[in-house]
Formats: sequence, structure tokens, C-alpha cells
Amino acid sequence: MHVALVTVGDEILAGDTVNTNAAWLGKRLADRGVDVERVTVVPDRVEEIACVVSEYRTEYDAVIVTGGLGPTHDDLTLAGVAAALDREIERNEEALSWLTAEGGYTREDLTSGTANLPRGARPLHNEVGVAPGAVVEGIYVLPGVPSEMKAMFESVEEEFAGEPRYTDFVYTTEPESALVPRLAEVRKRFDVSVGSYPGDGVRLKLTGTDEETVEAAAEWLREHVELDE
Repeated sequence: MHVALVTVGDEILAGDTVNTNAAWLGKRLADRGVDVERVTVVPDRVEEIACVVSEYRTEYDAVIVTGGLGPTHDDLTLAGVAAALDREIERNEEALSWLTAEGGYTREDLTSGTANLPRGARPLHNEVGVAPGAVVEGIYVLPGVPSEMKAMFESVEEEFAGEPRYTDFVYTTEPESALVPRLAEVRKRFDVSVGSYPGDGVRLKLTGTDEETVEAAAEWLREHVELDE
């Protein structure tokens, strides 16, 4: 399964907020064997959201969009998604019923537009906040508040699955540039991908779909690099 992540928010582009949602989703999806192939941040503009979502929905099995949900002036994500699909925004009775029956709100409590979703969308109930999310034509729209996003994603997590992957790590004191020939060799010998992450030493991450192959590749590397014990 191949997925694109789209984060909506001027505050992220301005550097006022760190995009922790994309990192968290990427890890959770990778743990499920899902390939995350794009992470894109777009501003709070309907046309920008619509353009990116329209492009990605034709290229990937699913698109997850976070941020910009709610009835306030700068919450434009659902309008952008609706525009990408050429659908109207309308009140979703299922979302409204849940908010009043399970959420503990009266209709008078809710700001106008709180339960508005693209026509035909499946609502995703917000167990932590107020604004509902939605699923429509393979597009999953989640809140930007991390606690709300995580809870809502967990309600649909089973809908994302891929081939199981296995990972092992090798830590070395050698500089990254010196490792290039041996990293090429381990890829040649074993059906694994290798990530190289320099810092205090270099962390080598080996990933593959066969556990024994990953273990063998890691053992080969441990025999051919200077280990950081």
C-alpha cells in the first residue's frame, strides 16, 4: 500500500509549529508495512489543498490530510478536499447525531458548520476534540491537534496494511563516506534497504521483508565495519 501525507497549515510553513504529525504517522504506517512516498506541507488556501489532493489521489492508494478542520475562518481543509473531488460541502447528519448523542453537545452549543463535510463522506468521530474528520474516495482527513489526530487515526488504522517489514540496526564509529563501498556490497548480497544516519557515529538501518535476510545482512555488516560498542 502506497500513501501520501499532506499537512495543512501556514504555521508549519512559517516555522512556528513542528510537523510532528507527519513523523508520527510515518512511523505508524511503516510499522504496518505501508510505504509513505510523499510528505507535503501546504498553506491554508483552498486552491493549494485541492491541487495537491487532486494530484495525489490519482497516484497513491490513500491520502492522509491533517490540519485545518473546524468551523473557523482558517479551517479550509474540507473545502479543499471537496474542491479536489468536485463535491459540495453539506451538513453530515451522522456526524451531527454523534456530536449530540455521544459528544454531549446540543445543537446550540456547536458553531455553525462544525458538522459540515464533503457530500457522501464517511465521518470520523473526534473522541478527543469536537471537529469530525472524514473519509471520502481514499482521502482521510484528520485534525491537526496531535492528540485528536492520533486518536482518530487509531480508529481507522486497520484500513492501512502492507507487507510486514523487519528492521535491524548496526552502529559504527566510521565516517559515513568511508562506508559507501560496504553499503553497496550489503545491498548487492542481501535483499534489504539500508539507511545511513550520521551523528555521534553512524547508525545503519537495515530493512527488508524477510526476517532472516535482514538478520544475515546485519551480521555481515557487523563483521565488516568498526562497531560502536
